[in-house]
Amino acid sequence: MINTSKIFSFFSTLFLVVLVVVCVIPFWLLFVNSFTSEIYLIQNGYSLLPKEFSLAAYKYLWLAMGSIGRAYLMSVTISVIGVTVNLLLTILFAYPLSCKDLPGRSAISIFLFFTMLFNGGLVPTYLVYTNVLNVKDSLAGMIVPYLLMNAFFVIIMRSYFTSNIPSEVLEAAKIDGANEVQVLTMIVIPLSKPIIASIGLMSLIGYWNNWTNGIYFLTTRTDLFGIQNYLNDVMNKAAFLQSHVSTLISARDIPNVSVRMAIAVIAVLPLLIAYPFFQKYFVKGITLGSVKG
Repeated sequence: MINTSKIFSFFSTLFLVVLVVVCVIPFWLLFVNSFTSEIYLIQNGYSLLPKEFSLAAYKYLWLAMGSIGRAYLMSVTISVIGVTVNLLLTILFAYPLSCKDLPGRSAISIFLFFTMLFNGGLVPTYLVYTNVLNVKDSLAGMIVPYLLMNAFFVIIMRSYFTSNIPSEVLEAAKIDGANEVQVLTMIVIPLSKPIIASIGLMSLIGYWNNWTNGIYFLTTRTDLFGIQNYLNDVMNKAAFLQSHVSTLISARDIPNVSVRMAIAVIAVLPLLIAYPFFQKYFVKGITLGSVKG
């Protein structure tokens, strides 16, 4: 029995180590090749070991540091506003659904789940956002479409409220004279920090990595570009310069492949820094919130 336990522990540890390596390799590949010369990447492709160290890609991005800083500020602004409103709407939707005495609770839950399976399609959705909600070429165009409300988050949070907040505590608070707002703000939210942090992190990742809203809804207001849209624009310009270079300058002197790596490093860095602060809440929140539906 002891030998079997040791063997299982060994292979479990080995399996987890392999998973960690598989997850780390892409980030290592990005980092190493962002400091590799363009000529080496063109001739030999990507490498897991540093080859022909070069700062050309970062020098290229440094030339646009002022614009990159503004794009970072826009991404931070969009993410903070978006995540805050997302959490507010999710909590206000999930808490009533967790109350068993809510009239029409089943019908609302079915309608909520229905939105996860079907939608009007890309073109009708785009027309609603632009012609009805008028989010085109505005900050709302980067916040509202596709990201502001998520049925999946509501279901997870509702499950957490139902499974992990004792109904006896809520009933005792109501007997003592607390209304629904007081119950929500003074009892439910303080006891739900893990799931709130988890959904906040997932929402943050969605807003930070989003670039489709900038393409769809920002046609003239490029000053509202977030970091993903701006760095994508930088990459496109590098590719354009490389394909239209004059005969006096070699195309290999203009970084393109290495710039892509540098762009990925710059874009993912804030999330790598933020994730450790959310990790303990993320694991606990997702585990507890998905036990019961």
